[in-house]
Amino acid sequence: MSAENPEYDFKWCPGCGDFGVRRALESAIQQRHAATGIAIENNVVVAGIGCSGNMVHLLEGDQPFGIHGVHGRTLPIAMGVKMTNPDLNVVVVAGDGDFLSIGLEHIGPQAGRNLNVCAVVMDNGVYGLTKGQSSPTSETGMITSSTPYGKVEEKTHPLSLYLTLGVSYIASAMSSKVKALATTIVEAMEHPGFSIVHVQSPCTTYNDTYELLKGSVKKGIEPQAWAIPDDHDSSDMRAATELLSRGGIPLGLLYKDTTRPDFQSRIDSMTKMSGSKSTEDFLDLLAI
Repeated sequence: MSAENPEYDFKWCPGCGDFGVRRALESAIQQRHAATGIAIENNVVVAGIGCSGNMVHLLEGDQPFGIHGVHGRTLPIAMGVKMTNPDLNVVVVAGDGDFLSIGLEHIGPQAGRNLNVCAVVMDNGVYGLTKGQSSPTSETGMITSSTPYGKVEEKTHPLSLYLTLGVSYIASAMSSKVKALATTIVEAMEHPGFSIVHVQSPCTTYNDTYELLKGSVKKGIEPQAWAIPDDHDSSDMRAATELLSRGGIPLGLLYKDTTRPDFQSRIDSMTKMSGSKSTEDFLDLLAI
């Protein structure tokens, strides 16, 4: 990224929204450290394949652990890390192509388990790293290198999908609003269950949507992104559904359910009921 840090010389295009997400994630991890005193190394960042995968390399200063996994499999890897050491703060970083195509099959099961991890999804509406092919969130009819006559499939609507699948914390954000995004990520990391922060992170090379998201008075473009009202009841799924029916892209906390136990709590309860032996118990059996 600089002459001082040549080992972090990974490339994003100028203006890429992922720069803002990176700053927000770094700030969120630092805020968590300042508030709790828990070491930065207690954080584990799990990435898949794509532009978003550079997030495990670009954090400066004291480093969280980073795992660069395979395309679409961030959630299974995150589950393995969390089950091995439940005390770790596990953050998934993924793109819309990574998380919502191959990775789509993993969202429902983790929502059902209410796995206590935070997923930060960077949505640019294309596969940016591999030169701009259409992704699940590309607009229907969009011309790309893989859809020269227009995308045939209907566009996936991630927020509605997460709500339907039972994700217990759902927030929507913009990569250009770094402070607000950092605050949201902190809250998502603290949520006792499966949280997703879905970020509009435009690709300036293959799908520059900044103007559409923010709007332009001069060009008569109404902004697609709008702030969720302060009086929105995020604990009410029906209210969340009604917000989504307004169209556009709502920004803020859409839904939060704190009544469901997380996955580890359920495992702990089951372990107590079954009388399962601990690792120490098994080692004691082998002792002479």
